[in-house]
Amino acid sequence: MPTCGERLPKKAGCLAQTEEETSFEKARLIEELRNKYSLTALLKAAGMPKSVFYYHRAKLGDKDKHADLKQRITKLYHQHKGRYGYRRITAALKQLGSHHNHKLIAKLMRHLNLSARIRRQRYRSYKGVQGKIAKNYLKRQFHADRPNIRWLTDITEFKVGDHKLYLSPILDCYNNEIISYTLSKRPTYDLVSKMLDKALDKIDTHQNNRLMMHSDQGWHYQMRPFNKTLKQHGIKQSMSRKGNCLDNALMEGFFGTLKCETIYIEKPKSIEQLEQQIHEYMHYYNNERIQLKLKGLSPVKYRTQSLF
Repeated sequence: MPTCGERLPKKAGCLAQTEEETSFEKARLIEELRNKYSLTALLKAAGMPKSVFYYHRAKLGDKDKHADLKQRITKLYHQHKGRYGYRRITAALKQLGSHHNHKLIAKLMRHLNLSARIRRQRYRSYKGVQGKIAKNYLKRQFHADRPNIRWLTDITEFKVGDHKLYLSPILDCYNNEIISYTLSKRPTYDLVSKMLDKALDKIDTHQNNRLMMHSDQGWHYQMRPFNKTLKQHGIKQSMSRKGNCLDNALMEGFFGTLKCETIYIEKPKSIEQLEQQIHEYMHYYNNERIQLKLKGLSPVKYRTQSLF
């Protein structure tokens, strides 16, 4: 049997990494190496008392107490196509009647190598002053006490090979719901006008004279027909100051989430496939995807529950 001063294999080097290895993990590695190296040498390398080793060794044969939870985490993660991080996984489990600390969920997800996706840049439509510039009435006040008080809009660009697709949605600040949206292969004015018409078909603006529509200073929103339609329906127009994206941060956040949870997970091979992907995601986002600030509900569920 090798002595205490023996040279341990490289595999045993991690025994000294106390910040990365838990006592249980160290004990498991020591047990693996005991048939080749002395227990005294291994414990010394790990800086672990013998009593601690035997305590964890007794648990090595036990069944993983988190096995069922790991299975549920993995199922939820893949069910939502990798879109959920540990916070939303925790909230989703809570809705299913399984209450766990978010720190535990984060730890188990790290062990399972599960993490949410990253996000990237958006399309910018500003082309200088083309028409009327409205005042900034929003002033980063994104809170709304009921639906259809503050709407945000913007345009983002997708690219598949040499082809592009443009998305123009309207987001309600009350519950982050997408009220309407349009898709087009060209960023023409129709992209915005049709989006606005679809949104106005869903509400009675005569009974809602507090609605505000906020955007950046993109040329679409400076167009006379756009201004005229808003006025006809009693909607106050608001615009961010040039170069200040913080005024439209909520909308940009949605675009980041959208791209992160669609094209960066399942890369489309054609514009047609991308369009279908976006249509499916919009339904998923409004009706199924939970949001923590909405008490763990989807936008539509939050809105419908608030009506009762």
